[in-house]
Amino acid sequence: MNKMAVFVDVQNIYYTTRDTYGRQFNYRKFWQQLEQEGEIIVANAYAIARKDDAQIKFQDALKHIGFEVKLKPYIQRSDGSAKGDWDVGITIDILDAAKNVDTVVLLSGDGDFDLLLKKIRLDYRIKTVVFGVSQLTANSLINAATTFHPIDKELLL
Repeated sequence: MNKMAVFVDVQNIYYTTRDTYGRQFNYRKFWQQLEQEGEIIVANAYAIARKDDAQIKFQDALKHIGFEVKLKPYIQRSDGSAKGDWDVGITIDILDAAKNVDTVVLLSGDGDFDLLLKKIRLDYRIKTVVFGVSQLTANSLINAATTFHPIDKELLL
């Protein structure tokens, strides 16, 4: 059976689906679709801890589906911008998981992950699958993946 590790860049998926479709991603439907393709061994969702009721409810829903939710504190800078980047954490977890699975699934459009996907595909001979909003997913990430699945209305609430 195909063993899979799933990694979700929650902020990236939230903003790309909202900005493109004005809708939210359907994590339950996504999970059900993946279960048809194999066994989910690892499932991590990376988010920012803002401690508001809507965020807590959303994170609880992800946990109920089967995701381990990893949180970083929300940091408001003095200039009004915010910080909460998970790229290094996602990268470390993917490198660890890639040794024990047949497929790594990444939900993100962030081109910073292209070198990572190339590396694990070549070093571990595993399949790399990316789900992202086509218009807002870096071409380098699409090209680095074994398979790219565009997020469209079928995977939205």
